[in-house]
Amino acid sequence: MEIRVLRYFLAVAREENITRAAERLYISQPTLSRQLKELEEELGKKLFMRGSSKITLTEEGRLLRRRASEILDLVDKTTDEFKALDEINGGDIRIGCAESQGIGCVMQAAASLNEEYPNIRYHLYSGGTESVIEHLDQGILDFAIVVEEMDPTKYNGLKLPYRDKWGLILPKTSPLAQKKTIQVEDLKGLPLMCSRQALQAEMAAWLGDTFADMNFVATYDLVFNAAIMV
Repeated sequence: MEIRVLRYFLAVAREENITRAAERLYISQPTLSRQLKELEEELGKKLFMRGSSKITLTEEGRLLRRRASEILDLVDKTTDEFKALDEINGGDIRIGCAESQGIGCVMQAAASLNEEYPNIRYHLYSGGTESVIEHLDQGILDFAIVVEEMDPTKYNGLKLPYRDKWGLILPKTSPLAQKKTIQVEDLKGLPLMCSRQALQAEMAAWLGDTFADMNFVATYDLVFNAAIMV
């Protein structure tokens, strides 16, 4: 399985059309079709379902799309690292970010670093802790900012000088919007959304025995879309 062919495959998966993908890749359509056919033969699986107006991925194709994206991210990162060996004052830094105000401390450090090394490029990968750690383990990320304790036998880490605070996002018309602090009793009977990460750890600890009494109707990874659901 060649890296070049994986890039071809992802281009077709994005475009859902071999002709458009071939144009973007600057190769002929017959050449691209042959490469895809050889890839299917190599894997022994059908990767595409060809329709009259577009092509779609099979279940095996969707699996390959995920794995190909991970492989190419790692290949590109490795290539950039070797290029950076000749760039003493530059290079690429890939940072995984769980949602936390603590990222501000890292960005302040990055700003100071860029004053001395202006050719450094930063790439931020946002997601929940589980997703961020998975990318860290795969070698796609250089380091990650997370909001829970990590295994010290597996990772080197340091605590940022910041402590996140929990709060509620709710309509302005809600009676709770007028309160400066929220107590457990205030939440009983309300339809609640909570990040999956917090639900499994901090929220369960904070609510204690009342956890079972809460009405959690939805969970989320990142807060923006959840705020719209409010």
